Amino acid sequence: MEITQLYSRHNIFPSTHFSPYNLILQNQNYVHWTQTPESHIYSAAIPGVQKENLRVEVEDSIYLIIRTEAAAAESGRSFNRKFRLPRRVDVGGISAEYVAGVLTVTVPRSIVRRGLLIDPADVSESLQLLARAA
Repeated sequence: MEITQLYSRHNIFPSTHFSPYNLILQNQNYVHWTQTPESHIYSAAIPGVQKENLRVEVEDSIYLIIRTEAAAAESGRSFNRKFRLPRRVDVGGISAEYVAGVLTVTVPRSIVRRGLLIDPADVSESLQLLARAA
């Protein structure tokens, strides 16, 4: 391809084929992270990889590693991501599921935070006075 084909007369920038934004849009190692009151959920689209070639590991009880084995990497479908796990998670309860090219890793929380409901009728009058004073 000649340099004159990369630049048009009115456009000083090269073709979008060489744009860094294309690299961002084509990022194959994107992992979506969500959280619920019970767990943290990591989802990654890794189509075309055999389930046997996926590895989900925990390193030093601190890091979650999601990667593909050598056979998948040789075919051009390599994937490698490392995440620092949040505090207070149950490392022994981590589960993974690979369905229709999407890997979902669930990391349960070790302490489930629940709201505390206090019935005003159960609060003594002295505590109500303190609450009003504050």
